[in-house]
Amino acid sequence: MVDKGSEGKADEVKGKVKETAGQATGDEELKGQGQGDQTKGNIKQAGQKVKDAVTPDK
Repeated sequence: MVDKGSEGKADEVKGKVKETAGQATGDEELKGQGQGDQTKGNIKQAGQKVKDAVTPDK
């Protein structure tokens, strides 16, 4: 099973690629989608960090 932190990093990387492609082609919509994906990835990673902090180790 993939944890939310890994999913978040994948979203962040995908977003960076989209943002860069949008900048290179002048496509503001693609650039915005990329920025949104990066934000979504950062939120997932932050949520996983909080979960890890409050969940006791086994």
